[in-house]
Amino acid sequence: MWLYLAVLVGLYYLLRWYRERQVVSNLQDKYVFITGCDSGFGNQLARQLDLRGLRVLAACLTEKGAEQLRDRTSDRVQTVILDVTKTESIAAATQWVKERVGDRGLWGLVNNAGIAVPVAPNEWLTKQDFMKILNVNLLGVIEVTLSLLPLVRKARGRVVNVSSVMGRVSLLGGGYCISKYGVEAFSDSLRRELSYFGVKVAIIEPGYFKTNMTGNESTSQGYQEAWERAHPEIKEIYGEKSLASFMKLAVMFEPRWCQNLCLVTDCMEHALTTCHPRTRYSPGWDAKFIYLPMSYMPSILVDAICYWSFPRPAKGL
Repeated sequence: MWLYLAVLVGLYYLLRWYRERQVVSNLQDKYVFITGCDSGFGNQLARQLDLRGLRVLAACLTEKGAEQLRDRTSDRVQTVILDVTKTESIAAATQWVKERVGDRGLWGLVNNAGIAVPVAPNEWLTKQDFMKILNVNLLGVIEVTLSLLPLVRKARGRVVNVSSVMGRVSLLGGGYCISKYGVEAFSDSLRRELSYFGVKVAIIEPGYFKTNMTGNESTSQGYQEAWERAHPEIKEIYGEKSLASFMKLAVMFEPRWCQNLCLVTDCMEHALTTCHPRTRYSPGWDAKFIYLPMSYMPSILVDAICYWSFPRPAKGL
């Protein structure tokens, strides 16, 4: 019995390997629009797709970021300034994309733009702290997608949404995990709706990678600002040492974060160029062997891991 099961599993992975090696034809004629190309995953992906010969439309938040990207890529890469939190900016970028893709439509939309801070215990934060992240990571993704969907549908193309392992298991306070859970839900509903039109939707769920977004300096600053704004009663409950404990935890984990961004961008490229993309990609060993297994564990076990791993409030039980 076990032999037959092993054979079936082996055949399944062999078939999947064969299907995933089939590449979409005429890649040189296809346009891909990527948000958040100033640095990190978006910047790396734009350069990577440029080397594959695709026509990259790269959205950057700043002119400096756009200029630096153009200096490192070929003439096929075109840039536009985009703030995903502003409707007028999204509308202008959408019109810009329409003018470039014409009747061919947009083959790929990669929603990569995102922020991670402020991250802190929920009681340290305000509604504005949550909205700051949700406006970029979730509402921005939704509005950009809805604006460009007609062009993607015309090309029977792909939507690739960057989520996180924190969209599977919520280990951090603040809006980041909430936003990534929302990206997961939006992507799942979108994938089912667009399947009728030949459009495929893929979700990228990276583990921890070293980028400007996840740098220790910005994380520590976020903790510091949240603590300074916290109500005196909250400071008394958590204790003066809690801020230093959380900042120390961030510093302790930073050296372990992977710096090979290609592990993520290779998944994005695969989702855009293979005939049969996966529904979900989970780049990073920590994602595969720590966070994804945790997402399937009983809640009581995950709660116990968090209880013993994170700093304890001064007046906690």
